[in-house]
Amino acid sequence: MRLPTAKLGRTGLQASRLGYGAMEMRGPQAWGKPISDDQARTVLNTVLDSGVNLIDTSPDYGDAEEHIGRWISHRRDEFLLASKCGCPLAAVGDPRTVPPHVYTKANVRACVEQSLRRMRTDHLDILMVHMSPSVAVMQAEDTISEMQALQDQGAIRFTGMSGNLPHLPEHIAIGVFDVFLFPYSALDRSHEELISAAAAAGAGTIAHGSVARPLLAPPEAMPEPVRRPLADRHARLAAANLDDLADGASTMELLLRFILTHQDLHSLIVGSTQVTHVQANVAAAQKGPLPMDVYDALRDRLSPR
Repeated sequence: MRLPTAKLGRTGLQASRLGYGAMEMRGPQAWGKPISDDQARTVLNTVLDSGVNLIDTSPDYGDAEEHIGRWISHRRDEFLLASKCGCPLAAVGDPRTVPPHVYTKANVRACVEQSLRRMRTDHLDILMVHMSPSVAVMQAEDTISEMQALQDQGAIRFTGMSGNLPHLPEHIAIGVFDVFLFPYSALDRSHEELISAAAAAGAGTIAHGSVARPLLAPPEAMPEPVRRPLADRHARLAAANLDDLADGASTMELLLRFILTHQDLHSLIVGSTQVTHVQANVAAAQKGPLPMDVYDALRDRLSPR
């Protein structure tokens, strides 16, 4: 059974409904777990062999782009490649701080040129603005005009926004972004209606759901702004007692399929450095959306009280 696909809005691109998020390949220099060359090669090729054809990455995801270029650039015609701009090009440091992002024309172009070089390709299918700056910031820095110049030159095919509240409504309203990447899960539905708004405007819609993170209690070493919402989601998940809804499936599968049940969502990216996790995610996505009675019950049980 192959993975189902969906058209990413007006781009016309056919994306697998399950995509791969390469942030987990960032490595220890970018506050990630160590990953060997053999592990990276095996995972990335397993992703493609499983029918996943959308890969999302970023210049500030440590070693991720280098791994993509080294291990699957020879299979470039098999996948859609999305990366980001506005990112710092130096090594990422302490994860408890937000790296300074710069949206100038020069940095937008530098991000793209570095990504193309690292990933050994001549184009990105989607270039997204990272970290959701306001429209005013992008206008002041000519961010969008530089993205459009790169599009005209063939370095990128479509523009996008990796966005979140509070600026996402204005990102959608200006009508210049072809694809949106949203945070969305059964435990965080704050962007649920914005997914529908973007789709109604003709854009492609992709979610990143942090599907597995709420399954584990947040470690005490995490910074407070991260630990508190994770602790809340973990507690809600534990209290929901989902075994009867899962019908023998894992909670991970249930949460993944919940995201895919959103009628206006085209794809979901999930990352892992473990082949078994990739295979389990693919198997879950192949089952498609949840039955509506299960979906509605899950929404109810996991809603904040």
